[in-house]
Amino acid sequence: MIDRRMLFASGAALAALIGWRGLAPRAEAGERAAKTFEVTKTPEEWRKLLSKAQYHVLREEGTEAPGSSPLLNEHRKGTFACAGCGLPLFASETKFESGTGWPSFYQPLDNAVGESRDSTFGMTRTEIHCRRCGGHLGHVFEDGPKPTGLRYCMNGLSLAFVPAPASAT
Repeated sequence: MIDRRMLFASGAALAALIGWRGLAPRAEAGERAAKTFEVTKTPEEWRKLLSKAQYHVLREEGTEAPGSSPLLNEHRKGTFACAGCGLPLFASETKFESGTGWPSFYQPLDNAVGESRDSTFGMTRTEIHCRRCGGHLGHVFEDGPKPTGLRYCMNGLSLAFVPAPASAT
């Protein structure tokens, strides 16, 4: 049986495969662009800092192909930070296996993310971005596990994993 997650993942995969910008997730025109962020860079500065794929996701609000992120299999203790500015975003304890093909979390760290309305793909969704640099991270859905019931479905390209320090013995 095909559920909503599988249907959405298939559509996003198709968009990523054919590279049609018209299908890539975008926040409402001007909503996020009108916000001021602590970390700002020119497009040229971002391109020097990020890979081409990271730039597409973080700065152009693209979507990586489902199942392509090595962070899907990252299960160590640590923190998932913004790949653009290094702001800690999610604790590893909040990561869960959603079956969607993208790293998923049920809760961000305090004061880590911002939200914008996204009405692409014929539906209204909540886009999640880094509150410090405005980088596009993914979307949040109301079909996650307890205790929040939320699923922060994040692009692995927008994240950098920082392992917890080894405990002293």
